[in-house]
Amino acid sequence: MKYFYSSFFITLIGLVLAYFIGGFVAVYICALLGILEVSLSFDNAVVNAKVLSKMSQKWQDRFIIFGIPIAVFGMRFLFPILIVSIVAGLSMWETFSLALNDPDAYHAALAANKNQIYIFGGAFLLMVFLSFFFEEKEISWIKFIEDSYLVKILTQTSSMPLFIAILVGIIISYITSNLSYSITYFCGILLHMALNLFDEIFSNNGVKSGFMGFLYLEVLDASFSFDGVIGAFAMSENIFIIMIGLGIGAMFVRSLTLFMVHKKTLESFRYLEHGAHYAILALAIIMFINIFHEVSEALTGTIGFGFIVLAFVCSLVANRRENG
Repeated sequence: MKYFYSSFFITLIGLVLAYFIGGFVAVYICALLGILEVSLSFDNAVVNAKVLSKMSQKWQDRFIIFGIPIAVFGMRFLFPILIVSIVAGLSMWETFSLALNDPDAYHAALAANKNQIYIFGGAFLLMVFLSFFFEEKEISWIKFIEDSYLVKILTQTSSMPLFIAILVGIIISYITSNLSYSITYFCGILLHMALNLFDEIFSNNGVKSGFMGFLYLEVLDASFSFDGVIGAFAMSENIFIIMIGLGIGAMFVRSLTLFMVHKKTLESFRYLEHGAHYAILALAIIMFINIFHEVSEALTGTIGFGFIVLAFVCSLVANRRENG
């Protein structure tokens, strides 16, 4: 429980601030946004825990000290403002003023470019899944897929994740016939490759270096936050209410990450990492679908959480068979 004390403390402060901003209605909306963020990012916590467990204690502490402000203020507040600023050709201050004084126009500007945001995040998350799926693993979960002859052959080729990602990008480019979408997609792929490239240069015996691991986690967090930030406007157009609500959820995701690292949850529940990555694949696919047809955040969160629960149950069953 001690891992969640800071989250409860921040939640209390956030809800008090929300009350002064908009009364009990704002408090209720913040609570809903926090739940939404946790449901959408539960798989994020599992993957974070895997990366964080390979980092030194110093960088684990920095993930909390510096990662929380970045997650709350950077990804849930400044990042949407930056997106609107770029696409609207306005300065950051002008965009901030627009968000304060004309939230409808701000939301419209953000929504008008949400497809590029979805494509970028989907491309990055697709690479995260493919890199996991085609790496050699001692444990398999969905064996008829992961242990199939074809997958075993393809796993021997290090370029397979990139090959599939490029193929998906070509298909998306053909279907949409939109140059902006194509550039955005391949920028997401390029960012993932760049992070891995620098990680290989600065890592020590295959373990992610402190800074590169930290940077990877923040980019991963940003990819998961896209859906929540855009969907949050369905509940409120006040950027401060959105930041508080999503920030509360981000805090609990961080606490959950630390809990899993220190309790070695991924070692105890062997399929959790697999479930999280299948949830990541589902989220990437949903982001691509969102280009053509809007998928509700409730369905997105349910699918992701469903994979985690299923992996957890399968882990329990496997542990009982092994011990009994």
